[in-house]
Amino acid sequence: MRASLAGASLIVSLLSISLLAAEKPLDVSAIVPKTEAEKILGEPVRNPTPLNVNGKDGYYSKCNYYSTKSVRSLLLRVRQASEGSVDPQIEFNQVTGNGVKFQTIDGLGERAAMLNGVPENGLPPNVIMLYVVKGKSFVTIGVSGMADEEAALTKAKQVAEKVLAQL
Repeated sequence: MRASLAGASLIVSLLSISLLAAEKPLDVSAIVPKTEAEKILGEPVRNPTPLNVNGKDGYYSKCNYYSTKSVRSLLLRVRQASEGSVDPQIEFNQVTGNGVKFQTIDGLGERAAMLNGVPENGLPPNVIMLYVVKGKSFVTIGVSGMADEEAALTKAKQVAEKVLAQL
């Protein structure tokens, strides 16, 4: 009986390893640490409280960096979809649908779009949200408090490229 339990345990372990090898769970706070967030925002930031957790629809990694001097912030999110959960392509369509105004971004993942603080999007001014789909992952990068939208988008793209390189 013990031999069969040990064998079953070994099989489960090997299956888990092969699943993780296919798409390992990310920690966005390790990909973009506090020192880098400070460079991106151009200001010191508070200590973050990252969250990495398995949920019923996938693995989530999130981290928020908030400036200590102004309203600037950097938000990082990745959902790695589990089998049978909402496909990231559908999630992308939900975010970019319903009359929001978005800009398609070429060269990032399979699909990418940026939403900004225009009234149709329901975001405050000086906020951009970048959404990217790659495989079974849905990546969200938010930058707020920067008056130059193009500079904010450039920074968000750079962060997205770092995250996507880990997928």
